[in-house]
Amino acid sequence: MAEVLTAADNGIFLITLNRPEKLNAINEAMRRGLWQALEHFEADASLKVAILTGAGDRAFSAGMDLAEAADTHLEVPPRDFLPVIGQSVSVSKPTIAAVNGVAYAGGWLLMQMCDLAVAAAHARFAITEAKVGRGMPWMVPLLHMIPQRVVLEVAFTGEPLSAQRAHEVGLVNRVVPASDLVPAAWQLAARIRDNAPLTVRAARRAVFLAAEMGRSAALEAAQAVFEPVYRSQDAQEGMRAFRDRRPPHWLGQ
Repeated sequence: MAEVLTAADNGIFLITLNRPEKLNAINEAMRRGLWQALEHFEADASLKVAILTGAGDRAFSAGMDLAEAADTHLEVPPRDFLPVIGQSVSVSKPTIAAVNGVAYAGGWLLMQMCDLAVAAAHARFAITEAKVGRGMPWMVPLLHMIPQRVVLEVAFTGEPLSAQRAHEVGLVNRVVPASDLVPAAWQLAARIRDNAPLTVRAARRAVFLAAEMGRSAALEAAQAVFEPVYRSQDAQEGMRAFRDRRPPHWLGQ
């Protein structure tokens, strides 16, 4: 059975980590499957939003398959070891993590790289590398997501955050009953899908550019990002649809 499953429906792309018997631990086959899934999502213009989740109800992903790593004597993972959005793989469209259980170590990383996160009430989040002597340089972007003291606590202790605590500190957008997880993520994805795609993608780009800049530079960068959106056919269509009291027909141009 494939370690990564994919399904598409009406512009939404569901990616499922599929090693439930191993808590969806990330092995070589899963890494390859993730590369292929994310590259397909980016390349297919009909796909607007991706949802990343894990099979079963115990784990989103428990992180790296440490048994495989021990067998291969893994030291410093190469930069292309794992497809990390914004770092080793380019994805310009929105992504949502639907966290259905533990998201530990590399599982936290996969959740963190997504733009939004919806969590089942029983989900748990932890950066456990300090417990096994590994590194987590990838945690640095967390400083733009949650407070520094929370980042340091999870890094120092390796202890998990509950779904509710993750929501309180801003790591998670929504917490829902486990049975509602994928439907809630799908509903969120559908709301994004139905909006003007150029505006959504520009908003995403502007936010990430701003994380690299000071206030004034970020404002100038955002102006440049959104200028083509203002000039697009979709911008005119949106105003016409509002005037005519009908749903807009987005062209993405």
